[in-house]
Amino acid sequence: MSKLRVVHYINQFYGGIGGEEHAGHKPECREGVVGPGMAINAAFGEAAEIVGTVICGDSYFNENVEEATKAIIAMVTNLQPDVFVAGPAFNAGRYGMACAAVAKAVQAELGITVATAMYEENPGVDSFRRDVYILKTGDSAAAMRTAAPALAAFTVKLAKGEAVTPEADGYFPRGIRKNKFVEDTGAKRAVDMLLQKINSEPFSTEYAMPTFDNVAPSAPVADISKATIALVTSGGIVPKNNPDRIESSSASKYGAYSITGVNDLTEATYETAHGGYDPVCANIDSDRVLPVDVLRDLEAEGKIGKLFETFYSTVGNGTSVANSKGFAADFTQQLLSAGVDAVILTST
Repeated sequence: MSKLRVVHYINQFYGGIGGEEHAGHKPECREGVVGPGMAINAAFGEAAEIVGTVICGDSYFNENVEEATKAIIAMVTNLQPDVFVAGPAFNAGRYGMACAAVAKAVQAELGITVATAMYEENPGVDSFRRDVYILKTGDSAAAMRTAAPALAAFTVKLAKGEAVTPEADGYFPRGIRKNKFVEDTGAKRAVDMLLQKINSEPFSTEYAMPTFDNVAPSAPVADISKATIALVTSGGIVPKNNPDRIESSSASKYGAYSITGVNDLTEATYETAHGGYDPVCANIDSDRVLPVDVLRDLEAEGKIGKLFETFYSTVGNGTSVANSKGFAADFTQQLLSAGVDAVILTST
């Protein structure tokens, strides 16, 4: 039996092109194995072989999805693969979104086996888990030693048409339910699980429910007329030309910007870096997303104590939960140290 032909997708970092400064790299195709493909290819053994590698910058793909996808599909088609593998992307948000989006497009256009892998908090998981198989990994490239062979073995299993399950194979559940015959009725199975739960015994639910964080609300502000109010936004409002280069999707940073003496966010001085909504209205008047003008009016009328002279901004579009929590933990300490009483958090 001949080896399966595999095309591998990676970003500019794993392609050896460079880091964030080269994230705008356009799609290119190289023969054979590149970067982490070596570990995956070795794990394939005699079952498969990477015949080509497609490389694309994370920013370029996420900011030019249609154009980039079209170019990548053409490259993959020319290589005539049996299988397409992307990543692993671990917890790199833009990379994960690209891996999953490209895998979905290849699957739809070419009808071949596709697989990718990433960490559970990567936004690519929630966005694409129903569309493609996404194998679970650790949160960083330190997990490559286990992720690469796992991805290789899983991909071969898929290509052979063997049965897979989330529990046995370690991929994220896709929300697909299949009927099967079992000996016990649903009522008996439910009672058995209830008794196991009551007795603190291990059990597996037949229908896992989503879990959400519960955030306890803070106490109300005692006197808003004396309070210092800060503005924080995930709507991407930044000074003109985005000086901190906050990404339009899957942000890896936030910005802190002084508004001392600023009463209005004008078209000449502010804009949005956000890539997840039509930016026209926000670019014409950024107060629509970050209401500095209204807060200044309330400040002048004595309805609030004062507006804090720094606002914090990032892009919520596809940004991982881990990054979001990290940003908040960081600037919240700054707000507390500055004596801020309350925060108005705006989105889009």
